[in-house]
Amino acid sequence: MRKIVLDTETTGLDPKQGHRIIELAAIELDGRKVSLRRFHRYLNPEREIEAGAVAVHGLTYERLQNEAKFADIAPGFLDFIEGAELVIHNAPFDIGFLNNELGLLGLPALKNEVVDTLKIAREMHPGKKNSLDALCSRYEIDNAHRSLHGALLDTELLAEVYFAMTRGQESLLGSDVPTTRKPAVLSTDASRPKLRVLLPSEDELSAHTQQLADIDKASKGACVWKKLEESV
Repeated sequence: MRKIVLDTETTGLDPKQGHRIIELAAIELDGRKVSLRRFHRYLNPEREIEAGAVAVHGLTYERLQNEAKFADIAPGFLDFIEGAELVIHNAPFDIGFLNNELGLLGLPALKNEVVDTLKIAREMHPGKKNSLDALCSRYEIDNAHRSLHGALLDTELLAEVYFAMTRGQESLLGSDVPTTRKPAVLSTDASRPKLRVLLPSEDELSAHTQQLADIDKASKGACVWKKLEESV
């Protein structure tokens, strides 16, 4: 099956609030290489772009006013991805926006199979940051030229990350732990002293509960923008 790496940039976080796609990029993979076949368009969203979004991708409404609208590029885009498996980082975000754009045109939602690299990364690296930047650093992929988010650049980086994570295994069950590493050996020496278990006091338990409550309160007040996957 053809594989296409895809990314979008948008005016905001939620298509239900009227936000639109302003950049769309898709590149086809040729086995374990990035091919020259690609689809890339900047789009006129027909609305203002949130300041927080501009800070992420640098695209302003003034810059995009003369670009094509999604309706103009939809046929070519759908033809390009037809029958392909889509590789996307944080797929629900991009698929949600694409289906919203198609819905505004009276077109059906996408039926392509989707590989979510964020989901794979979280399974492979639990408890770690799994943003695109974090994964580039982890897999030693050069992203020094990425000062702002951009759909085309991000698809190219994501393709390299995808290759590194899968290591040629279509099962996606690969591990980043070297196979030469020796397994840990548990000691069965009966002469080892038993571990001493220290139980927390009531004051310590109360302080811990209050700390968790404070953290939860702070996190609920945080504003999270697209692509900060480590906090998604």
